[in-house]
Amino acid sequence: MTSADTTRQPVLYLSHGAPPLADDDRWTAELAAWSADLPRPENILVVSAHWEQAPMSVSATSGDVPLTYDFWGFPQRYYEVTYAAPGAPELARSVAGLVAGAGETLHQDPARGLDHGAYVPLVEMFPEADIPTLQLSMPTLDPKRLFDLGKALAPLRDEGTLIVGSGFTTHNLHWFDPAGGPDGTPPAPSAEFDHWAAETLAAQDVDAVLDFLDKAPAARQAHPRTEHWAPLFVALGAAYASGSLDNKSVIDGFWFGLSKRSWQFA
Repeated sequence: MTSADTTRQPVLYLSHGAPPLADDDRWTAELAAWSADLPRPENILVVSAHWEQAPMSVSATSGDVPLTYDFWGFPQRYYEVTYAAPGAPELARSVAGLVAGAGETLHQDPARGLDHGAYVPLVEMFPEADIPTLQLSMPTLDPKRLFDLGKALAPLRDEGTLIVGSGFTTHNLHWFDPAGGPDGTPPAPSAEFDHWAAETLAAQDVDAVLDFLDKAPAARQAHPRTEHWAPLFVALGAAYASGSLDNKSVIDGFWFGLSKRSWQFA
């Protein structure tokens, strides 16, 4: 999997949206433009807000990776989306070795497919579905442990692996307002947390990000439960261990009141 001319991949944290993201022309165009500027990865490793499982596990690796339609109450067409990316058994073996070195045990879940936190953005970013893709569960929501997991996974970047943390910069579904439209004015706490997140990541203040519940304004309103912010900790760890926290906010703005801000780490 490693070659002398393999380009080190960046690390991403993206806000993934619900299945109707596919109907938002602006956001889908932003995701497509983002991927067009990335070096083509050898494979993709996704840590999604929607898979918490301990012991740490990886998704199916044989054949085309299945999808997990982990949502309810949507029109039937959202359950008919396909994304037949090839499995990534070599990547799974590399992940197992790296996390073992960090004292973690990796399990295989051969029935687990890519959930919507993985495939919804990937459909827009890599629509050909021709890059081997693997999903890794979060064994905890503890910020430091996930940061350390990201540090352990950092060597994958030099093997051509694009590490993607997939969450949502603010995620309070009580704020989701279909009547206001996708571009409606966000609630003040959503805007406050988004502004803090932008400034804090620009300042590369890892300690504040990890301690966001005590440092960020409206943190517990923006994240009544922290699983959608947690994938950022993995991304930060992978960037930190590679020697650079340089980052840029690639996508910003709000979608039905929720911050869709997303970052790329060099």
